[in-house]
Amino acid sequence: MIMERVNQTSSVSEFILLGLSSRPEDQQPLFILFLTMYLVTITGNLLIILAIRSDPQLHTPMYFFLSFLHLAFSDISFSSVSVPKMLMNMQTQHLSIPYVACIFQMYFFILFVCLDNFLLAVMAYDRYVAICQPLHYTTVMREELCILLVSGSWFFSCAHALLHTLLLSRLSFCADNTIPHFFCDLTALLKLTCSDTSLNELVIFTEGGVFAFLPLCAILGSYIRIGATILMVPSIKRICKALSTCGSHLLVVFLYYGTLAMIYFTPSSNNSKVKDIIGSVIYTVVTPMLNPFIYSLRNRDMKLALRVLYRRKIIFSNTLLPLLKI
Repeated sequence: MIMERVNQTSSVSEFILLGLSSRPEDQQPLFILFLTMYLVTITGNLLIILAIRSDPQLHTPMYFFLSFLHLAFSDISFSSVSVPKMLMNMQTQHLSIPYVACIFQMYFFILFVCLDNFLLAVMAYDRYVAICQPLHYTTVMREELCILLVSGSWFFSCAHALLHTLLLSRLSFCADNTIPHFFCDLTALLKLTCSDTSLNELVIFTEGGVFAFLPLCAILGSYIRIGATILMVPSIKRICKALSTCGSHLLVVFLYYGTLAMIYFTPSSNNSKVKDIIGSVIYTVVTPMLNPFIYSLRNRDMKLALRVLYRRKIIFSNTLLPLLKI
C-alpha cells in the first residue's frame, strides 16, 4: 500500500544525497575513517551479544536489554541504515538513491532512533529497581515484564515510524531532489516537498514530542529516585555501587540526549547545516561505536565474559587448526 501511494503522489524518482563533503580529495580519507568506525561498531556490538549469550551469569534483566534484538542489535541496525549507503556513495560518486529506498531508509532510521529512546528508559527503570528495591528485584523484573517492556518498545517504535512514513508518502516532490545530508532525513525531505506539510509538522511536534518526552521523564524520574534513595543513608560503598550499576547507562544517555539537544534545541545559525550533519554523525556513527566500549570497560561482569569468550576462541583455534592440517 505504501508503494502504491508513493507511485501516485511523487513525480521524483530519486533523490541526490550530497554527503559529508563535495571535494573529491576528501572522499578517500572519509571512506577509510567511516569504514573503520562502522566495522568497530559491528564487531563491538556482536561481541557483546556473543558474550551475553555464552555466559549464563549474564542472563539477567540488566543484560537482557543489551542482548540480541535489543540495544546492541539496535546499534548495529541503526548504523547499517545509513553508513553503508554513505560509504558506497564515497567510493562510486553515484549520489542518487531511489525514492522508495529513501522512504524505507527514513522509516528504519526513525524506528531505531525511537527504539533506542525507549530502551534507555527501560534500562533506567531496571537500574531503579536494582538500587531502590534490591530485595524485590527478581520478583519485579521477572521475565514476563522484561519481554513486555521490550515488545512494547518495538511496537510503539514501529508505529511511530510508520505514522511519519505514511504522512510523508502522501506528499509530492516536484522539482528539487537534492538532500544536503548523507541519508534521507525526515526534516530534509519535508523542506523539498511542494505540498502542504502542516499536518506533518503538527504530528512531529505533538506525537513525536510525546514519544521523546515520556522516555526522558522516565529516565529522569528513575535517577531522581535513585539519588534520593542513596542520600537517605549515604555511604561510600553505596555510592560506588550505584556508580558501577548506573555509570555506563548515564554516559550513554548523556551522549544520546546531548547530541539531540545540540541539533534541535540550540539556536539556528549560518552553519546550522554543518551542525546538523555533525550531530547526525555523532548519533548515527559515533555513539553506536562507543556503546560497546562504555558497557564493557565500565562493567566487571562484561569484561569477565569477554575474557572467557576470548579464551574459548583461543582454545577452539588451538584444537581445530591441527585437525584441519591433518
